[in-house]
Amino acid sequence: MKLARFDPAAFLASHWQQAPLQIRNPWDDWQCPIEPDELAGLACEPEVESRLVLRKSTENWALEQGPFDAERFAQLGNEPWTLLVQAVDHHMPEVAELLSQFRFIPSWRIDDVMVSFANTGGGVGPHFDQYDVFLIQGRGRRRWRVGQQCTDSTPLKAHEDLKLLENFDEQAVYDLEPGDILYVPPGVAHDGIALDDDCMTLSIGFRAPSRAELVTGWSDHVLDSLGEDDRFSDTGLKLQENPGEITPEALGRLQAMVIEALSDPAQFARWFGGFNSAAKYPDIDWRPEEPITMEDVQSALRQGHPVLRNFASRLMFVREGEAILLFVDGETYVCEGACAALAEQLCAGTRLQVGSTDRSSQMLLLELANLGAIAFEQQGD
Repeated sequence: MKLARFDPAAFLASHWQQAPLQIRNPWDDWQCPIEPDELAGLACEPEVESRLVLRKSTENWALEQGPFDAERFAQLGNEPWTLLVQAVDHHMPEVAELLSQFRFIPSWRIDDVMVSFANTGGGVGPHFDQYDVFLIQGRGRRRWRVGQQCTDSTPLKAHEDLKLLENFDEQAVYDLEPGDILYVPPGVAHDGIALDDDCMTLSIGFRAPSRAELVTGWSDHVLDSLGEDDRFSDTGLKLQENPGEITPEALGRLQAMVIEALSDPAQFARWFGGFNSAAKYPDIDWRPEEPITMEDVQSALRQGHPVLRNFASRLMFVREGEAILLFVDGETYVCEGACAALAEQLCAGTRLQVGSTDRSSQMLLLELANLGAIAFEQQGD
């Protein structure tokens, strides 16, 4: 499936992080990549994050956390409910393939694909998110109400588990059918209600680290490299009229110490690449059961087996002079020459025909294969 009737450049210029947009079925041939039974099966797996939201009345909402027993779904009555499963792209290649159509947004911004299934009237209530999201209608129909711009100070209802808006200022209504997309920028209130019993929505979310996350993470990283000997000094201290005053000169030098320690662009780039590429679910081990050997890598390359990226792995890079710093699931690899070109190609696609490579490229492929970030496509895969 391809976004055949969509202009990424026009969208970025007029709507990205600016205004909601309804996109009427832009696909060449829309087919929902997941069945309801498959989604329910994922929700029963212990390593998969899932939730069930039940709407007992307009003011009465309940949340259940997965994993679920299969019998739980048979027990659901006619009251509105919604099943939500996080990071479905990590487990279903067919869902992960959707992300290839949204690469006009930098890959490091992509979070995951959440999939929801609801019966008539099902939803999660009026809310807002701190990230951009494309809401793709997979099956059935859903009505989206779009409201006001919200902030951290926007009043929420008193609920232990759900962040529901106290007030919703409806500004637009969109009825989505299979293949339709609604883009919602960060902070914009929205509320989706299923219009039938076969309503499935695929939500592609884009991460946006907060300033607090960046300051905390970067400063913690810098602290690990600072020694006790690196201290304030005031050689040439002059007598001052009041010993209780912290002078502007002292404050300037103190603040300069902090700013200098935090202002190394190259070190920040290395830290952020590892920070942003860290696996969302580190407890899931994608490494092969048997370690891959260099002989395995060389044999696969000789036979022309393409390299496949693990859809659950996060790959991105930063340029450092002539080298490429490749970040994979929190790990950093320094790549130069042909290896740097290979690193760029790995970040650009999900299936790569490598061909002949040098030793450094083979070593990179070996390390990534044993990390579980890539695999070699075998005959019949």
